[in-house]
Amino acid sequence: MNSVNSNIFKNIPDRLPEELIECIFKRNNIQIERIISKGHITPAGQWYDQDWNEWVILLQGQATILYEKDNQTFHLSTGDYLLIPSHTRHRVEWTQPDLNTIWLAVHLH
Repeated sequence: MNSVNSNIFKNIPDRLPEELIECIFKRNNIQIERIISKGHITPAGQWYDQDWNEWVILLQGQATILYEKDNQTFHLSTGDYLLIPSHTRHRVEWTQPDLNTIWLAVHLH
């Protein structure tokens, strides 16, 4: 296994016309992504419905996640994390428009 030394806060483009999703680690049943949002949200009418659990933490910024069931809302700030169980229909309703929101997402397949 090769060691990779990098920094989660480096190499972020100045302009983000779309949300940036980068796989930074993948092995067996685990995939870790760095996600950069800046005012990006899930498109209207679209819901994520994944076959696996996803654990997310906000390393910078703010975001709001909405669960379809019971219309449950989670407002996340720097340091907040959330486990999204498999087949929990959800969407990103809001991310901070004036600052990069940096997520670390761990997909547990």
